[in-house]
Amino acid sequence: MSRLKVILSGGGTGGHIFPAVAIANQIKKQVPDADILFVGAEGRMEMEKVPAAGYKIIGLWISGLQRKLTLSNLSFPFKVISSLLKARKILNDFKPDVVIGTGGYASGPMLRAASSKGIATLIQEQNSYPGITNKILSKKVSKICVAYEGMDKFFPKEKIILTGNPVRQDLQQVADKREEGLKFFNLDGNKKIILVVGGSLGAKGINEAMGKGLQQLADNNIQLVWQTGKIYIETAKQQTAPFADKNIKAVDFITRMDLAYAIADVVVSRAGAGAISELCIVQKPSIFIPLPTAAEDHQTKNAMSLVNKNAAILVKDVEAQSKLVNEAVKLITDNAKQQELKQNMAKLALPNAAEVITNEVLKLVHPSKSPQRGGL
Repeated sequence: MSRLKVILSGGGTGGHIFPAVAIANQIKKQVPDADILFVGAEGRMEMEKVPAAGYKIIGLWISGLQRKLTLSNLSFPFKVISSLLKARKILNDFKPDVVIGTGGYASGPMLRAASSKGIATLIQEQNSYPGITNKILSKKVSKICVAYEGMDKFFPKEKIILTGNPVRQDLQQVADKREEGLKFFNLDGNKKIILVVGGSLGAKGINEAMGKGLQQLADNNIQLVWQTGKIYIETAKQQTAPFADKNIKAVDFITRMDLAYAIADVVVSRAGAGAISELCIVQKPSIFIPLPTAAEDHQTKNAMSLVNKNAAILVKDVEAQSKLVNEAVKLITDNAKQQELKQNMAKLALPNAAEVITNEVLKLVHPSKSPQRGGL
């Protein structure tokens, strides 16, 4: 049997990159000699994160279309043409058996070019409300792996399989890492801990709300690990300086999310699909503040899929400064509510997503030889 060759395309944010890397790692686990190539967008964070994970990546000259009239929009048609031409060259040179898209600017032209050449293609849609690119691509691709029920409203029903979102493998056993996490972050295990993550790029609304609420956390003897993103970190350092002895800490990026989740009693987060999937698996009581500018308001829809099942709390971004810290303090002091949220989150977790998706990939390449898909 010839060597399996796979192209993965996804990026722009950690929510697109980490699932792609998780799928790549699972493919290598099941098919150790598989040849894997990533395709991303030039200048975006995947060009740094993917090589750090041990994979080769090629960049396309592509970006999003801005909603308001800007000079960059004038170059958009040229970027699309350039990216489609380069995507076709990559396909001709690499000759993949299958192309997988996890979202982001580069996945559109890559999957379009692959499907037009008759190459097997798979979309991994993380959100409960897909973007326009994946809606268009769904008519051409071979298979669509989704994380939420009811996605036949957007995609052809016969192509859909419910898999969940792939998460980093090191998140599977965080319950055993609490002591390691306390040492890593230099925190007191006898005091409550809130973890705040605004996504890999930071979150303005969350950051501003937390900055104003630090005294309230200190007054309630609550410790804080606050991921701010690069833009806000200098401001956050100034804001947290008076509370250093209270273990209120700000960092621009958390390298060990497994340890951060391990120590957290309550998590405050944007409602990106990847974050929600991770939090369901680690079962941490969560307050979601959806990004208000997300396309089609999909983060609110993601969060409401949990809120409607009493598995999370939602605070609107516009209300964050007045409500967020109050809600966090209220939740962290209510053990019964925490347990209720944990139990309901656990019902929504799909921890074997990367394995299930990989089996679907192998079915597309070798239908008669692929392993049987695990039950969900």
